[in-house]
Amino acid sequence: MELTRLITRLTLFAGFLALTAFLAGTLLLIDALFRSHIDRAPFARLCFHGASRCLGFRVSALGAFSDRPVLYVSNHISWSDIPVLGGMVPLRFLSKAEVGRWPVIGWLATQAGTLFIQRGGGKAGQARCEIADTLRSGQSVLVFPEGTTTAGVTVLPFHSRLLNAAADAGVDIQPISIGYLRNGHPDHLAPFIGDDEFQPHLVRLLRQPAVEVGVIAHPVVTITGDCDMSKISKELQKTIQEGLWQIQAGRLSKRGAAASPGVRRQLSG
Repeated sequence: MELTRLITRLTLFAGFLALTAFLAGTLLLIDALFRSHIDRAPFARLCFHGASRCLGFRVSALGAFSDRPVLYVSNHISWSDIPVLGGMVPLRFLSKAEVGRWPVIGWLATQAGTLFIQRGGGKAGQARCEIADTLRSGQSVLVFPEGTTTAGVTVLPFHSRLLNAAADAGVDIQPISIGYLRNGHPDHLAPFIGDDEFQPHLVRLLRQPAVEVGVIAHPVVTITGDCDMSKISKELQKTIQEGLWQIQAGRLSKRGAAASPGVRRQLSG
């Protein structure tokens, strides 16, 4: 049964990647021929959603995503956070530079407009400027302020430097919680941590029955005044941690999966 499931899902996923690569190549060709740039956001969202479906994820969502450009901040468990969240709302990601070097996936991430940052290279200031410029252009950006992936049972302290990009661009921040459940408990297969490599991790995921993914879009946070971003980052971490606990408690039922109206909060430091 596991082997049949693996072969079926790998075939679907490989076929979908090939189709996505063809689409990305076609858009590049059109750009070159007509000397214009086609907005990748709608195509990227469609491709991320398709990838999430091919991976067999069962996603339940609660809350409403902002209808204006915002800086999204989320806890980070796995590379699979990207297709799940990218398939739900138009946005660009900030990702570690290593992802850009992954076969096929890295190229597709680049075509989708992913912003890459070199870890430990003192590049946070440059990344902050790139994020702010992207936000000013009218595109939302998602960052993972923990700076690493986790086992999915808790949320690590946030690095606040990149969050300043929201203040630089004059946009709000929206926190997101994401969690993976298997048989009603935090899933131990989904986390992409330690020395994990993409291909073996993908195979482990595809061999097993579909994992449940919970996503909570929390109320938007408006930053006002002379903000203490360190304080705000702690509040955001607390909000996302509470959302993760809610997911782990199984509270995202089908009834709760309908989007609820967001509530705007203001934080000043």
